Amino acid sequence: MSEPNDTPDPVLLDRLAEVAVHVGLNLQQNQQLIITAPLDSVPLVRRVTEHAYRKGASLVTALYTDDVATLARFEHAPDSAFDAASGWLADGMADAYRNGAARMAITGGDPTLLSSQDPARVARASRAASAANRPAMEVITAFATNWNIIAYAGRAWASQVFPDLAPAAALATLWDAIFAASRVTAADPISAWRDHNRDLHARAAYLNDARFHALHFTGPGTDLTVGLADGHAWAGGSEHTTNGIECNPNIPTEEVFTTPHCRRVEGHVCSTKPLFHQGTLIDGIRVRFSEGRIVEAHATRGEDVFRRILETDDGASRLGEVALVPHSSPISRTGILFRNTLFDENAASHIALGQAYTKCLLDTDGQDAATLGARGANESLIHIDWMIGSAEIDLDGLDMNGNATPLMRGGEWVR
Repeated sequence: MSEPNDTPDPVLLDRLAEVAVHVGLNLQQNQQLIITAPLDSVPLVRRVTEHAYRKGASLVTALYTDDVATLARFEHAPDSAFDAASGWLADGMADAYRNGAARMAITGGDPTLLSSQDPARVARASRAASAANRPAMEVITAFATNWNIIAYAGRAWASQVFPDLAPAAALATLWDAIFAASRVTAADPISAWRDHNRDLHARAAYLNDARFHALHFTGPGTDLTVGLADGHAWAGGSEHTTNGIECNPNIPTEEVFTTPHCRRVEGHVCSTKPLFHQGTLIDGIRVRFSEGRIVEAHATRGEDVFRRILETDDGASRLGEVALVPHSSPISRTGILFRNTLFDENAASHIALGQAYTKCLLDTDGQDAATLGARGANESLIHIDWMIGSAEIDLDGLDMNGNATPLMRGGEWVR
């Protein structure tokens, strides 16, 4: 089968696959790999598969999604269908991850595929899928196996990012941005990632040494205090899984992140970039937190969808992650709204509704979910990042007594 004419620069595409396997996953000898990917991304999946086998993979399994088939469900399936999910498949994937298989997700579908569909059906389908995928998500958020997310540019995505360009030009421009953000245009991409990881590790180490009790974000429409979980740990760049494999979960990445205390968030905050979630657009988010829970929620677009997200379960209206990104990050400097969380979350500081990363807690051996919850780790079927940082946002670290240490001014690190 010949590859589509939309295939990008083959050298850079191969470098992206190589970086994903060697740096993103750090795939191990005789390890299995499961790839989930949009149908358009076959050229990248093939290159990832080749590099995986060269690295010693025992088996690579690719599972594809198709936007056309997804729309067919919403346009023709009976109403009862939207509470169904492929639990048998999700269970099998969770079992594979528990037994050491690596996971790679390739993103790049139409960011507003479901924007014209019934929000209630979208919410039901999303909740059913989240519930089915919960066992696999628990393995991933605990960093119990190595995992990675990368991107493939499709025409539908590119045309929304660059609506004023002809389709071919939009696609080429998006690919240029993906390759640059993923550091595969460097003379030695793997070495470039090693240097970048060192910088992110140093930033996380500073925050870990500081042992702040909370973070205080201020700026237009924002006065938010985010308490940090008891015994939290900051992470960024490459991380070690619980079985000792060092991997880079996101390519690209510019963030350092940790686990907030899900019952110690107070104040109000506005989103600084649109959120594209499950094929829908949510913009102009404004919320107020009290005792860790969102008690008021508004959005200028997609408010109905946003409210339904918050109703997913008890933890959906609480935070599971807080991440810091300087406004001058390479992705922010492009000035591009990627309409894709993998990129947009690395252009601005952000928070995430839902499930916490237990990786970002110290001394968790032998501690069950109830104990981790008492320390502030949130539980939920969802994990949804949205951006709250900009050039107008200041950030302070607060100690136990409320004394403030400046961390960011005008969206930039103070030190």
